Amino acid sequence: MTHSETPRITVYGCGTDEAALFRGLAPCFGVQSALTDAPVSEANTELAVGSRCISVGHKTPITHATLRALGRAGVGYVSTRSIGYNHIDVEYAESIGVSVENVSYSPDSVADYTLMLMLMALRDAKAIVRRTDMHDYRLSGVRGKELRDLTVGVIGLGRIGAAVLDRLRGFGCRVLACDNRAVDRTGAAVECVPLDALLRRSDLVTLHVPLTEQTYHLLDRQRLAGMKNGALIVNTARGALIDTEALVEQLESGRLSGAALDVVEGEEGIFYADCRNKPMESKGLLRLQELPNALISPHTAYYTDHALRDTVENSLTNCLTFESRNHLG
Repeated sequence: MTHSETPRITVYGCGTDEAALFRGLAPCFGVQSALTDAPVSEANTELAVGSRCISVGHKTPITHATLRALGRAGVGYVSTRSIGYNHIDVEYAESIGVSVENVSYSPDSVADYTLMLMLMALRDAKAIVRRTDMHDYRLSGVRGKELRDLTVGVIGLGRIGAAVLDRLRGFGCRVLACDNRAVDRTGAAVECVPLDALLRRSDLVTLHVPLTEQTYHLLDRQRLAGMKNGALIVNTARGALIDTEALVEQLESGRLSGAALDVVEGEEGIFYADCRNKPMESKGLLRLQELPNALISPHTAYYTDHALRDTVENSLTNCLTFESRNHLG
């Protein structure tokens, strides 16, 4: 591509609402966009011919074969419309000359949802709503808890973890954190403790770290067993941060009082699909949903109009930045 040519981006796995924004915003950024609702695969990389940049979603893993095919099609840059990279082998992509970057979007979408899950878990909202839907309006035999009376452990103080921390301050609860960043963005000190100490002392634990080789099953059988008796877990990050089988055992025994999970290990191919008339392939997810003290939602914490606009704008910005670097090089 010469300097005078208009940058072009091929957008894979593009939903209807995303497509409307890409069509409306791409001309404002001076970028041509080619859109398809199909996720990127080895079979459809020809759609990217003419685009050095592509944008992909987080719902479908990208194989090494697909990355090689993209490289042969002339793609040099992959922008994923997510914060996490766990669906792409970034090192392998870079080894064959394909750069990969994520996008940033407002952390408020996930932070708001995290607080909602906390409150729902503390007030047994799953059982209350189900009983009410069946016209059973009796009060539960178990009273709820108030956040101000609890110690909340925040694992990870990145943009989302810090936004959760901001919200927790208004509830008056004690907060522990496990992260190298021990001060939030307003400058108020947060008690930063080792992970095992956080788990031992917290009434409620919320996860906000990326999924990597180091964080896979961060909460494994041993760490789950080391949590405070009666504690709650909230996860809006990645499902495989928790050993699902071990979590189910802790919930079934009643040693942990509950879990509110927007992400679940093995969710790929299940979440975002209509599975009402299909056999459930994930036994872990099925066991969790059968438990009265487990609240599950389908990886939807990020799903707001504000976050969507941020994602599309930053996908286009990433494309322009890559092309600018390429010309300078």
